[in-house]
Amino acid sequence: MQRHLLSLAIACACAALAHPAHAAAPAADPAPEQDSAAASQGNPMTELESIQVTARRRSENIEKIPVAVSAFSEDDLKDLQAENLDGLQGAVPGLNIVQGRGSANSANIFIRGIGQPDALQTFDPGVGVYVDDVYYSRIQGALMTLFDVDHVEVLRGPQGTLYGKNSTGGAIKIVTREPSAATTGAAELTFGNYGRAEGRFYLSGSFDERWSASVAGAVTGNDGYVKDPVTGRHYNDDDTRALRAKLQFRPSDDFKATLGLDYTKQDAALTLGAPTAPLLATNLVPGVPASVLLTPPGGEYDFHSRTSFGPDKGQNLTHKGVGLTLDWRLSDAWAFKSISAYRWLNSDAYIDIDASQFELGDVLVDFHQKQASQEFQLQYDNGSNLQAVYGLYWLREKLPSHQEAYADDLLLLGTLPIGFLRTIDDDQTTTSTAAFAHVSWEFAPSWTLAAGLRYTHESKDYWRTTSAFFGPPLQAASQDPQAVIPATSKGWNAWTPSLSLQKQFNDQVMAYVSANRGFKSGGFNGRANSPTEAASPVFNPEYVWTYELGLKMRSADSRLQGNIAAFHSNYRDFQARVSEISGDPNNPTFSFPVLNAASLKMDGLEFEGAALLGTGTRLSAQVAWLDARYSKFVDPRVQLFPVLADLHKHVPFSPEWTARLAATQTFNFGSGAAITVGGDVSWRDDTWLSVDNRPGLMQPSYALVGLFGVFDSADGHWQIRAGVRNLTDKVYKTDGQEFSSVGNIQTAYFGWPRNYYISARYSF
Repeated sequence: MQRHLLSLAIACACAALAHPAHAAAPAADPAPEQDSAAASQGNPMTELESIQVTARRRSENIEKIPVAVSAFSEDDLKDLQAENLDGLQGAVPGLNIVQGRGSANSANIFIRGIGQPDALQTFDPGVGVYVDDVYYSRIQGALMTLFDVDHVEVLRGPQGTLYGKNSTGGAIKIVTREPSAATTGAAELTFGNYGRAEGRFYLSGSFDERWSASVAGAVTGNDGYVKDPVTGRHYNDDDTRALRAKLQFRPSDDFKATLGLDYTKQDAALTLGAPTAPLLATNLVPGVPASVLLTPPGGEYDFHSRTSFGPDKGQNLTHKGVGLTLDWRLSDAWAFKSISAYRWLNSDAYIDIDASQFELGDVLVDFHQKQASQEFQLQYDNGSNLQAVYGLYWLREKLPSHQEAYADDLLLLGTLPIGFLRTIDDDQTTTSTAAFAHVSWEFAPSWTLAAGLRYTHESKDYWRTTSAFFGPPLQAASQDPQAVIPATSKGWNAWTPSLSLQKQFNDQVMAYVSANRGFKSGGFNGRANSPTEAASPVFNPEYVWTYELGLKMRSADSRLQGNIAAFHSNYRDFQARVSEISGDPNNPTFSFPVLNAASLKMDGLEFEGAALLGTGTRLSAQVAWLDARYSKFVDPRVQLFPVLADLHKHVPFSPEWTARLAATQTFNFGSGAAITVGGDVSWRDDTWLSVDNRPGLMQPSYALVGLFGVFDSADGHWQIRAGVRNLTDKVYKTDGQEFSSVGNIQTAYFGWPRNYYISARYSF
């Protein structure tokens, strides 16, 4: 039945083909954005816009490149009602992107079943996030507010040649607006329920023919949608202030220098979920079973949660950076580009992992990251059949951290709780260097062969010390030398090639086949709490090969557009953090081994389509089918306890089916004003939220509905927008925490309930 549904979906979609409702503006040419704006102000649209992306490090038509990529302009993001990066959820086939791991600022991102299964900073992402071609190496701070955005690109599948570091699943590129020669600006206010209040502004212009600048800012906030039923305090809120400024120097048509500064400050309360399994306290008296501290109530979650933390404990983040990009056209054929960046990320976050009034898994994670990167690109284009890019890349990241774990209710001696505090101090330095080349050659009319190769060397230096403090009646404090990781260094090398062959059948139809390899380096187990773990803290790199067949189509009248991609991936040495080896709650080890535990295979089929009906109706659709499965998973617990064999039956964050259907209708008035109404329905299949497949950490299939309406004034200055998300008030899980070896912690986090807003924007 599912295969028939897939065939029907593809057949229907091919009649109403491929991309989001609006087109992303080209990175170097704002003309299509101007056309789109004119259309929204009452000029009838007669064809779908042509989209330019920089997925292969140069501006190209999205329908002419052998890459599975989705692109979203500023207008697209507004129609998605996406205020943060996780607003892309549902709009990209194969993408899972949600607020992650009990943190107000972390993004949990998986593409085609590949991501980062543990939030600790000693683990690396599987999906690379880039802002203006600068890599953001932590998932903390990646859940960024979307403001001052020109467009967003989502590249699916390994991007190991041109992007390299930690892009085994794919890459997300955020391209911000460049300063304009003409004076332009906008100011916007938004208000909604749950105390939502936001303000955004943008101003750009030139000082003379050579100098121009822009500045943009956002202040976003809400009171939160989770409440403690006893204290009345609110959680899962937001209080963010962000600023970005750019200064551009263009002394001639052949040279451009752009200096960018950005700053983000977030002060939020705790992010609370809900326990989905009984919380346990281990009794140290022999023969006495673990005590049940809390049994989760049955029924639907009511957005009420408890915490043991006081009101002064929250989640604070400061994220800032400076970047300098130099573009220099050396000749008609050659161009040089330099991208230099330095970034600071400070996170001070309390996380109540067990989401209860008990101290079982309450933690402080405090780290201070510094990151410097440099990339050089030399680009060649003969103006005909040969294009190439050669590059060198260097990154150094320093990441010291201090962590505390509070567990006063975890251990009992008879009926008496034993206070417990664990402190961890560690420091990791990562140095990554790479050289790459990519060449695209049209060797015969309509036939193009592209090949690339990247060599990466990555090294990590790490040390870690752990101390455990016990309260009454033990009255003891100790540093366990067996759980200390002395200063250790390790390095890895990798070659990551790419190859594609494409055939342009005519101006409207292109097909391609490709093979790409991705690499994510190894690392150190930052959760080592036992002698065994500390003795062998290193885990090895991950590798993935993906083979893809794609078809991109556009009708002759440019009113229908469609992209289809079919792929097969071989993914090996999956870095899995599992819970204790014993599997016995009465004899816990409090250990978290990190294993290169698994090999996986993924098969998938993805479709994106758009259709323009008449002059004011747009339809768009996305459908994805994914069969992600383990070909092996080596877990010592399963060998000791065969009853745990189903722990790894399902790959996390890999629903078999996802789909979305969106529609907009624009009504144009003779005065030039316009009203647009739109909505979408997105659907996700059963999704497992942790590597260990605990029943409470599975979200059954569900659908979400959104609606919006927009008024554009005749002069193009005013826009009024109102919308509602999660119209049916669906209660659904988005992420999970699984630490079964500590009090049987299995915590689920939930998406926003129904919420609505209204905004007013003035542009000039």
